[in-house]
Amino acid sequence: MTRYAIGVDFGSESGRAVLVDIADGTVIAWAVRPYDHGVIDERLPLADQTVELGPDWALQDPDDYLRVLQSTVPEVLRSSGVDPADVIGVGIDFTACTMLPTTAAGTPLCDVPAFRANPHAWVKLWKHHAAQPEADRINAVARSTGQPWLDRYGGKISSEWFFSKALQILDEAPEVYAAADRLIEAADWVCWRLTGVETRNACTAGYKAMWSKRDGFPDADYFAALDPRMRNVIDTKMSREVLPAGRRAGGLSAEAAAWTGLCEGTAVAVANVDAHVAVPAATVIEAGRMVMIMGTSTCHMVLSREEHAVPGMCGFVEDGILPGFFGYEAGQSCVGDHFAWFVENAVPPAYHEEARARGLDIHALLQDKAAAQRVGEFGLLALDWWNGNRSVLVDAAVGGLIIGATLATTPEDIYRALIEATAYGTRVIVETLEAHGVPITDMVACGGLADKSPLIMQIYADVTGRPFRLSASEQTPALGSAMFGAVAAGAATGGHASIEDASRAMARLQDRVFEPIPENAVTYDVLYREYLRLHDYFGRGENDVMKTLRRLRDQASGVRV
Repeated sequence: MTRYAIGVDFGSESGRAVLVDIADGTVIAWAVRPYDHGVIDERLPLADQTVELGPDWALQDPDDYLRVLQSTVPEVLRSSGVDPADVIGVGIDFTACTMLPTTAAGTPLCDVPAFRANPHAWVKLWKHHAAQPEADRINAVARSTGQPWLDRYGGKISSEWFFSKALQILDEAPEVYAAADRLIEAADWVCWRLTGVETRNACTAGYKAMWSKRDGFPDADYFAALDPRMRNVIDTKMSREVLPAGRRAGGLSAEAAAWTGLCEGTAVAVANVDAHVAVPAATVIEAGRMVMIMGTSTCHMVLSREEHAVPGMCGFVEDGILPGFFGYEAGQSCVGDHFAWFVENAVPPAYHEEARARGLDIHALLQDKAAAQRVGEFGLLALDWWNGNRSVLVDAAVGGLIIGATLATTPEDIYRALIEATAYGTRVIVETLEAHGVPITDMVACGGLADKSPLIMQIYADVTGRPFRLSASEQTPALGSAMFGAVAAGAATGGHASIEDASRAMARLQDRVFEPIPENAVTYDVLYREYLRLHDYFGRGENDVMKTLRRLRDQASGVRV
């Protein structure tokens, strides 16, 4: 009898569900739902008043996540005709760190009338960067008190991570912090809503909240040094019980069964992160093979049997991706967002008209024009920091740059320069890992950008000098979540005994390989050296003009500095 699992992938703009055959990973059906409120970065979606947000804010409505479950899961069941009784496991993954404050019962504080108009009561999305002053404080106190865990995060905690956002709530809205019985990752909150049981997953705890399998969280004295009101934050607002990936979080509650059309009691896996869950879904269950999950941002994941401190990494976590390995994570905060910004703000109407006339998406048109260019012929070089730098600088206060523009510069010139900039940023990450003892033997890409753009993948191969292969699934994170759902269900019910078994049975790569073109690689080596000069000049303190500009912007707009 065929058994199935459902994976639900919560991204930055939408959520999607896939229904998967556990035997071989075939996607039987999938459905997507855009979030009703998308990314909330200008003002709160309130009907009765206007609450403006400052620069670098990025919020979401947690009810949008529930609407994804209520829409997509019934849709995949309906379209496939699969009997819900044959679905034995459910897994979810999420962008991270995406966190929110709730009551003890799990009600988001933004759904409590008294806090509805307070931005700090809402979900802080991963790319919320307004907590940079708090990140700076976390790092300064960690260095001054000799915290040993700081090296696991490349020497810096990001403004994107959990305690930066929690400390910002305390600094700017102490009443919200006081009312928050729980501070929780959105991934764990959705899992809580599915099962009725609050759990905390090892992936987000390890990579985003300074937790380790060996040492747990930082001690109370460290949190008190940040702010005395945070001394007992772990015991009063979080949990010390952290569960590994693949563990059964609980069974589907009666309420969630009614939302989804699945059977009450269906196994639900402990929540996970979208990038990390994609690794085994991209066939990677051994050391040295880097998986790049390419979307609005890019996450770079690699496994190693050894523990090394690598500067500028998002972190390395023992068993953080797969048991028995240290999982290293790096990332770029602005990749797909990079190209979307350009299209929305800087492409002239004539290009949009041409795209419509040719029946093309505007991105496809620009890529078509850019693909006709020879490497270096348009004379531009860019830095990929439009949303700050995650790795290896770990600095949200730097900005983008394009150099070499002339009156002859065209939109496709700039578009290609932005693509190349993200490829250079990836090469920095690869070379940094290798220089500090983490070899990279293979490159596998997945996600929307990898699936849709041969130009992007060829440029990445040429810039890095490495072949790239692609995951066979167009929904790799959702497939990975379904795989973990199958593991949570267990072999006795028709699932899998381990995530390695699930990967061998359910994951595939495409046959196509993007090989570096030698003559392109030679030119890109020259351009990359120039990129590194700009990277270090503007990113490592020799010229802080980007931060000066940001400070002046914030002063002019009345934002705290």
